[in-house]
Amino acid sequence: MAFEFPQKVLFKHCDPAGIVFYPRYFEMLNDCVEAFFDDVLEMPFETLHATGGVPTAEITTRFHRPSRHGDRLVITLSVTRVGLSSVGLSFVAQAGEETRLTARSTLVLVAEDGRSRPWPDAVKQKLLKQEEAQSHAT
Repeated sequence: MAFEFPQKVLFKHCDPAGIVFYPRYFEMLNDCVEAFFDDVLEMPFETLHATGGVPTAEITTRFHRPSRHGDRLVITLSVTRVGLSSVGLSFVAQAGEETRLTARSTLVLVAEDGRSRPWPDAVKQKLLKQEEAQSHAT
């Protein structure tokens, strides 16, 4: 039950050589996370950021092949671990059958003062459901 986020590679994502400039991938991953929070967790960023946020505490990335202007990517997000106030995520960005990028990250739910806070029960249950579905898929 992974979350899929389609992303066409746009001109704004590319460097003068016509390939995705690597920091733009992080913007795409964040767009995927924002859509996941909105569509799956029903915790839209515009509501969440009124009282805190979910900054990335850690991210590791491997760039497998370049993506070019006009490529159509599908970014797949999976929940790998649910903590008291954190969540582990994995990402795979593919164009067709070709993997372009893989990444793993940890996000932490924080309050307005920047300190971590526990997931609300309803959100934690949705995260656990996603984690469980992913563990059965692998």
